[in-house]
Amino acid sequence: MITSFFMKRIKLTACLILLGTFTGFSMENHPVGARSLGLSHASVSFSDVWANFHNQAGLAKLNQFNAGFFYESKFGVDELSLVAGSLALPVNLGTFGVSFFQFGKGTFKENKFGLAFARQLNEKWSAGIELDYLAQTFPENERTRGFATFGGGLLFQPLDELVLGAHVFNPILGGIESPAGKVEMPFTFRIGGHYRFSKYVLAAFETQKDNQNPALVKAGIEFSPVENLALRFGASGKPFKYTAGIGYKTGIISADFGFSYHGNLGITPSVSLQFIW
Repeated sequence: MITSFFMKRIKLTACLILLGTFTGFSMENHPVGARSLGLSHASVSFSDVWANFHNQAGLAKLNQFNAGFFYESKFGVDELSLVAGSLALPVNLGTFGVSFFQFGKGTFKENKFGLAFARQLNEKWSAGIELDYLAQTFPENERTRGFATFGGGLLFQPLDELVLGAHVFNPILGGIESPAGKVEMPFTFRIGGHYRFSKYVLAAFETQKDNQNPALVKAGIEFSPVENLALRFGASGKPFKYTAGIGYKTGIISADFGFSYHGNLGITPSVSLQFIW
């Protein structure tokens, strides 16, 4: 039992070092959604309730009230769990979105709260923007520290089968001032799309670049062998990471399960539930 406890502490410490979540390292705008994870988060062109986190322009295509809940256990470490929620509310002028996430628990937490608005500009173009507040809690801090920033994106659909998307986050290079220095949130740019070959097969592709790391290429493929069932596979790198997932829809509810594999730290499982009224 004691050995198990120390092994868990060692794994947690290794995860924190590799993820760069100690003071002085940058914060992260964590990607959300089990469908997105199954496709290696190549989701900048998707239109679903999780567009609040990937590209707010995708909210514009939603014409019903949507709600989603997401849970992820990064590398199976409870202290590195990620919980998120997302809402999309269509109105006459466009679609409003509300979102939040919490990464970590106890004396270490990262939180994000977002308020978005998206609008269909014409038959091919849609746009969205989101105001965000991010906060970080560390044991050595007397209080939670936070800052405000924004993000926004575009969707372009030149063909019925093809959708292209682009998104920027934190272009003002916001961050938290701490006694050890500024904890920076990277400026991130994502561009990509997805192509539906048929009602059975969809391929997604994306490139992500921020001001602190090399470009990250992501791709995924989704198969629908039978109605309401989807199988997903993805890959990204470098460093290389492999993902897989499954989704099922019944009535107003859909459920997705996603898994990613890191060569050194192991498997990250996730689950999300979506509701449409």
